[in-house]
Amino acid sequence: MTTVYFDYAATTPVDPRVLEEMLPYMSDDYGNASSIHHMGRKPSVVAETWRGKIASLLEAKPAEIIFTSGGTESNNAAIFGALAASEGKHIISAKTEHNAVLHPVEYAQKMGYEVSWLPLDSDGRVTPDALKQCLRKDTALVSLMHVNNETGTVQPIEELTTICKDQGVAFHCDTVQSVGKIPVSVKTLGVDFLSMSAHKIYGPKGSGALYVRSGAPWKPWMHGGSHERGRRGGTLNVPGICGLGKALELAVQEMQQNTRHLRELKDYFIQQLQEIIPDNYTFNGHPDTCIPHILSVTLKDHNGQPMDGEMLLLNLDMEGICCSNGAACTSGTILPSHVMMALGYNEDMARSTLRFSMGTSNTTEQVNHVIHTLKKIIDRHSEASS
Repeated sequence: MTTVYFDYAATTPVDPRVLEEMLPYMSDDYGNASSIHHMGRKPSVVAETWRGKIASLLEAKPAEIIFTSGGTESNNAAIFGALAASEGKHIISAKTEHNAVLHPVEYAQKMGYEVSWLPLDSDGRVTPDALKQCLRKDTALVSLMHVNNETGTVQPIEELTTICKDQGVAFHCDTVQSVGKIPVSVKTLGVDFLSMSAHKIYGPKGSGALYVRSGAPWKPWMHGGSHERGRRGGTLNVPGICGLGKALELAVQEMQQNTRHLRELKDYFIQQLQEIIPDNYTFNGHPDTCIPHILSVTLKDHNGQPMDGEMLLLNLDMEGICCSNGAACTSGTILPSHVMMALGYNEDMARSTLRFSMGTSNTTEQVNHVIHTLKKIIDRHSEASS
């Protein structure tokens, strides 16, 4: 059975060019980058070289980049570091955030912080007016993602950060699903903190970075040695840093051609849905401002009833098709997607939502296989439940 992988928003394979960049620092040049001797000097130079390149690609300064273990750590470090540096006790976020933001914010709420959850429009976007109405004098932080990991909807971050700057409020942005996919510049976005992860852009798992704007109110979250100028304890993961840097470099260089391929593939996917199962799906996400690699659909049978997501996933998997019914961090559970629930779906509809996320190796033939398999599953289920 041939595997058809449509779960690139969960993780991606490591690009062979990225692996090639990493390998020397797993074998010959394995020294600790903090060591003074010659075995530590080369890894140290390489890590700083990639810090500079990553900063340049984000239009940041090298000193503003802190290496982490990935998006979750970066989000936690940004949130709790910003709160520790502020006297404010109010946080603003949205219920559609990834759990790596949602849960830290909820934990801060238990610590005594007050949280305002922003209202969303029908496509899951935050409006500038909604943010203005939530801001207070004691607001310590606004945390909103750039691209939703389940629907692909892009938030108007530039407009939102402009409002926060006028009020002197710090802004954190989770760009795990946008960096390397669409242009991401800290200058253009106007953010104070930015989180990113390597394994979403054909880099290694366990490697990420946090951007902290120079002068932004922030205190180190992870304590230990004097690594990262005292901002993040722990031995530098030099192979991971190389992998992150090379993956981002390639993603930016090849963004135009990758975007064209993914957009054509997504358009074809939607066209086939309309032709083969036009009455059995609802498209989720903003129709125009939606990232090209994510397609979210809610499925129903011929009787108009929501399909069981777990059943759909298992049946698709039996045909070699890999996709998800939400974020990879939650889709292993039987709980309905919190994102879809926040968008107003009931539990049955939230469970019947699938995310197909595409990558550079996906083809129209694979899309055809998915669509015709979905039709077979829907036909079979509808007949059985009639």
